[in-house]
Amino acid sequence: MVGMGDKEGADQAAVDAMRLMLDTVRMDGVVVIGEGEKDEAPMLYNGENIGDGSPPAVDIAVDPLEGTTLAAKGMPRALAVIALSERGTMFDPGPCVYMEKIAGARDIADLLDLDRPLGETVRLIAERRGRDVRDVMVVMLDRDRHHDAIDEIRQSGARIQLIPHGDVSAALLAVSDNSPVDILWGVGGTPEGVISAAAVKCIGGQLLGRLWPRDEAERQAALDAGYDLERVLSADELVAGENCFFSATGVTDGDVLQGVRYVGTGGATTDSLVMRSRSGTVRRVQATHDRAKLRAITGGRTG
Repeated sequence: MVGMGDKEGADQAAVDAMRLMLDTVRMDGVVVIGEGEKDEAPMLYNGENIGDGSPPAVDIAVDPLEGTTLAAKGMPRALAVIALSERGTMFDPGPCVYMEKIAGARDIADLLDLDRPLGETVRLIAERRGRDVRDVMVVMLDRDRHHDAIDEIRQSGARIQLIPHGDVSAALLAVSDNSPVDILWGVGGTPEGVISAAAVKCIGGQLLGRLWPRDEAERQAALDAGYDLERVLSADELVAGENCFFSATGVTDGDVLQGVRYVGTGGATTDSLVMRSRSGTVRRVQATHDRAKLRAITGGRTG
């Protein structure tokens, strides 16, 4: 589906493939963050039970295809991502689709603040890292809602890497060593925020988030549901479990992972990151797949 121009078809293919695999896993899983409500999504919907039903009991957050438009257009940074943690430990954003976020590596974690002016934060990061402020890079989604922040950051002297989609991969960049990116900032999806928090707990660093209602109706729905819209949530509050897992596989080439590559007439390679917070282990898994055998196992539901 990469480059075929059908983002809905690409997303459905990713959902089907992920669900097929999750049903083979020994776990009693509940999708806390999925593809929508049951009436809107036939598979991997919020509240769906997945796995074979045996222990452990876990919360699941999925984004089968982060960057549906990226995949459809053959653009960089499309990922398949999933996170899980002990039952009852993953934050449910309720009616709020968006969240204000800031993320960075462990050496600047204490400098992250959603209330301090961004210009001041980038100057503090430059000072901490012994750089000129002109060498600080902020990554954010290219959205109209960020115009004021973009002006503020550039007036401070720092630089900005604007991305069209994919702030999970951007969060990974922000907390990784030897990355050209210093921090992630911006208003993006709450599902991506929770999934990114799981990755941050594994790698180290910090992600802060605050719910960002899109309109008055969504704001009132959140208040009626008991959400504190002023509260800033840390990675440990977004994913409270001490034993969480995160996995990402590249769909198209990006800064963090290589995309799917086709080998010969019937093979394919994938590049994945697999992480666990309890041990702090981060594995990079490069795999080769036999597409004909996969089609036989799945009844033709994968490429």
